Amino acid sequence: MQKIIEIEGIDIKSHWNKVYARVDETKLGWYEADVSPSMRLVKKAGIGPGSRLLSVGAGSTTLVDALLGHGYDNLLVNDISNTALQRIQTRIGKLSNKVEWIVDDLTNATLLNEIKPVDLWIDRAVLHFFTEERDQDTYFRLLKNLVYKEGHVIMAEFNMASADKCSGLPVHRYNAALLQEKLGEDFKLITSFDHDYTMPSGESRSY
Repeated sequence: MQKIIEIEGIDIKSHWNKVYARVDETKLGWYEADVSPSMRLVKKAGIGPGSRLLSVGAGSTTLVDALLGHGYDNLLVNDISNTALQRIQTRIGKLSNKVEWIVDDLTNATLLNEIKPVDLWIDRAVLHFFTEERDQDTYFRLLKNLVYKEGHVIMAEFNMASADKCSGLPVHRYNAALLQEKLGEDFKLITSFDHDYTMPSGESRSY
């Protein structure tokens, strides 16, 4: 039986399903119409259209649309919320057939443990929700098991100057050094930068 993750009595899967069911995706605090910063990193990593890409904790990200639009057709997209992934599927229509959809928990993976390794792991703001060290360790073990030896990782998390909560949940903030420590010596930092994101509400969040 799969574990139900709870933070202070909150069922995380239900929490995210409710968020994506109730709020228009363009009003979500992490909604981005322009995903060019992520696309630039994909290109910088030399990841070609035939490469195998895994987007974890994807929510309803429009990065999937952009990747498909640039010819990437070997995509795997994960989230704990099936409602979030259904949002993407509805938005992209028939193109959803080109994507492998994986509803799974990154801190207690089942389906993700069964997939083949990937060339690129993309995390656009899910790691920072794992505030317990054991969950962080589980996340990084999964990452290291799934990324090819010559593969790449793109991570965008709240930085040390950012908010300490998101969507009502506590977060664990990072800088490049902390991420490198978690990734270990098998991974070499290519580039890092701070990114100030303006939310639909007009507030700013630092990544």
